[in-house]
Amino acid sequence: MTQAEAEAQRRRWRTLVDERLPAAAAAHPDWPVSQNHCFARILLDNACGGPWRESVAPPAWANMPPERLDLALSLGEAVLEGRQDLTVLNHRSLLWRRKVRRPPPPESLHGEDFSLRRWRLSDDEPFAALCADPEVMRFFPAPKSARESQTEARALARRFDEDGFGPWVVEAPDGFCGFVGCWRPARPLPLGGLLGQESSLVEIGWRLAWPAWGRGFAVRGARLALADVFSRCALTEVVAYTAAVNTPSLRVMERLGMSEVGGFAHPGLPEGHELRPHRLYRLTAADFLAGGEAGGAGLE
Repeated sequence: MTQAEAEAQRRRWRTLVDERLPAAAAAHPDWPVSQNHCFARILLDNACGGPWRESVAPPAWANMPPERLDLALSLGEAVLEGRQDLTVLNHRSLLWRRKVRRPPPPESLHGEDFSLRRWRLSDDEPFAALCADPEVMRFFPAPKSARESQTEARALARRFDEDGFGPWVVEAPDGFCGFVGCWRPARPLPLGGLLGQESSLVEIGWRLAWPAWGRGFAVRGARLALADVFSRCALTEVVAYTAAVNTPSLRVMERLGMSEVGGFAHPGLPEGHELRPHRLYRLTAADFLAGGEAGGAGLE
């Protein structure tokens, strides 16, 4: 970016937060803020993935990296156009600054023709059938026994109590379809510095019964789950990974707007195993929100 382009970007920023957003606030009494410094805080925090002063020296308009300031500008334009919920952005900023407490997980999230809900004991049988299906489990080392599936179901359900988020059951009018959601990896992964804070990784994943395939539940369910963890829980990013030969899941990651970071050898599989080479993808909250996918999650 040239000096002239940088100066033009900064002028757009000052006009946005000092004039356009405060003027628009008069027509939006439901907005949580109306002052220029509050708009700047919200947009800069969301562009940085945390309190902006932790990564940028003041004044932010002069020292913010151009790509981050451009993201803050995009978020502000989306607020003005009604594509971004300012209340959600403000809530994330206040969570990062420890000004509010994270609310408990809802019982369910609602999509157009499906819902994401918490686990029940009655899910054991259909989940065991899903995990015993060789076609569903073709990218796992082996199908699971009923006991193994039950143990996994209990562990997945506990994630909500442990972390405040977890893998949701996907339920359609015809019943249990599988799960989609976020969790912290159970084992350290040999990522070799591909990501920064590997100790705080959160992954997103899915596993669906074959009758649910082709109905968009993986992508649409993942978007609902991401909107929840990025807004209510204020996570800054999530990752996803799978075997390099698992092209269906790789397509889902790409449709979610995730970017490939690199590859690694899964430590739970032996040398030479066809599933050992894995590919790692990443999605930041700022990019997800800028993409306008945060809306549409109905919480109960």
